[in-house]
Parts: sequence; structure tokens; C-alpha cells
Amino acid sequence: MLEAAKRWARLLKRDVVALYLAARSPLTPWLARVAAACVAAYALSPIDFIPDFVPVLGYLDDLLIVPLGIWVVIRMIPAELMAGFRAQAAEITAKPRSMAGLVFIIAVWLAVLALAGWWVLRRE
Repeated sequence: MLEAAKRWARLLKRDVVALYLAARSPLTPWLARVAAACVAAYALSPIDFIPDFVPVLGYLDDLLIVPLGIWVVIRMIPAELMAGFRAQAAEITAKPRSMAGLVFIIAVWLAVLALAGWWVLRRE
């Protein structure tokens, strides 16, 4: 069972890189490119919406949200095109990082903090 989980994790990592490549390819349909860019940016970002130290919820994105996003986007990309992206991803040894995902997540957290501050100040 542990080997199956490790294999699943390796395939997820490969598919994230494949989505990164799909988002940059002009051959990918535009809606799939946008969705692939969003999923890859989030999955490759060095921080998460919900930090992993938060009990239960911290791992929710790693176990549910990211795999679900990958699954949805893979369905949007033609199979033969996705096979090519997977083959390219398998050859990449260094996992790319997403600074766009980092900036987006920081912007979301800042917006949440600003809204919370506004709400608190309004209540006084």
C-alpha cells in the first residue's frame, strides 16, 4: 500500500510539471491553458493557501484540491497532447517553481487580512 501511495505521488508530481508545460504551449486550448496555469501555479508555489501546520485542513489542499484540479485540467487537454506533455515532464529533473503562484497566494492572504481589518474597524 505504501508503494502505491509513493507511485501516485510521483505521478502527481509529473502531471503538475506536464500541466506547467501545457500552460505554456500554444497547442493547448485557451481555456485549458488558463486552468493549467492556475493549477500548476498553485501546486508549484512554495506556500499554500492553508499552511500545512494547520491541523487536518493544512493537508486538505495536498490530498484533495491539487489532485482534483489536476484531474479536471487533464480532462480538458486532448489525450495525445497530454501524453506528449507527460513525456516531456518525465525528462525534466528539476521541478519548476512558481513565483506567480507565490505572488497570487500572498495577494489573497493580504486581501483576506485587509477585509478582516475593515470588518473589525467597521464594527467599532
